[in-house]
Amino acid sequence: MRGGNQRQSIAILYRSNAQSRVLEEALIRSQIPYRIYGGQRFYERLEIRNALAYLRLLIARHDDPALERILNVPPRGIGTKTVEGLREVARQRQLPLWQAIEVAQQEKLFPARALSALGGFQTIINEMDSITVELALDELAEHVIQQAGLIEYYRAEKGERGQARVENLEELVSAAKSFVAEEGELSPLQQFLDSAALDAGDAQADPHEDSVQLMTLHSAKGLEFPLVFLAGMEENLFPHRMSLDEPGRLEEERRLCYVGITRAMQKLIMTYAESRRLHGSENYNTPSRFVREIPSELINEVRLSSSVARPMSSLSSSQASASIEAGVQLGQRVLHQVFGEGVVVNFEGRGGNARVEVSFDAGSKWLVLQYANLQVL
Repeated sequence: MRGGNQRQSIAILYRSNAQSRVLEEALIRSQIPYRIYGGQRFYERLEIRNALAYLRLLIARHDDPALERILNVPPRGIGTKTVEGLREVARQRQLPLWQAIEVAQQEKLFPARALSALGGFQTIINEMDSITVELALDELAEHVIQQAGLIEYYRAEKGERGQARVENLEELVSAAKSFVAEEGELSPLQQFLDSAALDAGDAQADPHEDSVQLMTLHSAKGLEFPLVFLAGMEENLFPHRMSLDEPGRLEEERRLCYVGITRAMQKLIMTYAESRRLHGSENYNTPSRFVREIPSELINEVRLSSSVARPMSSLSSSQASASIEAGVQLGQRVLHQVFGEGVVVNFEGRGGNARVEVSFDAGSKWLVLQYANLQVL
């Protein structure tokens, strides 16, 4: 790259596999070649492709690849022999697989158990479809993922792989919520599926092409790069929220952070978001404790001049008044003498009775503004 690093000397590391989606989208928009080291791009991941197949089937029952992909995912007793029989019926009658299922049921072409399972699958899809008009795109995605049983199915996988799959599915809901559909003949769902197919179709950079490396912290062990970005250095993300409840897990997270830090040969940039959409909802997390544990003389902190706040239209009149009177905005980082740094997440009341809810590492606290002595950071 002109005047800077080659792309291949740059690595973007993250704690959770699901974090790659927004990074990938940003790189695609900026036309920066990248590769996922030791993994797949977001829309190529197994659980995402399965969820999208369910969504595709809602708007196109004749989509044979989508149907065949999820016919027995999660397992519902539809074996290979039944699937081969369906294909044969479809070939002989020149029908899509969806109609082949109906023919098989009408003519009782398979054993009763197989026919019952096939009928149950069609019932699931039809019930999903019956309420699509009533739901926003993200609500529809969440409903389909839940009704299909994908969350429970992948949560049953042992270890972090199952958890990563669940987080990827939750991130798909976030992607649907942030998707902006254009006016036209195509429905928002069709536009979203087309966009996902386009992102999945953009192949990763060629192995010999100068490209940025994206990877999880676990994948980064043993590697080194001149310039490293550690993305998502926030409480509940890194350290992961699950590590806060399990003995010994926090220390594992700390060691993993050390792994990430020591991947940088020359320069390390650690980033955090003041506001992040997680699991379909807006979250205001404080910077990771791991950042605060680094000696201050080793850190050069750079902050955006603007603060993150909810739109005034989303606040009640009393909340807006409290915000103006107190000079504190939702999403702002503040310092409390006892609880330390936190993020303002809610207002209540006005004037001398105004209270503010602040999310600290130790949990959320409601504080009376005139006594809290909060320092805006």
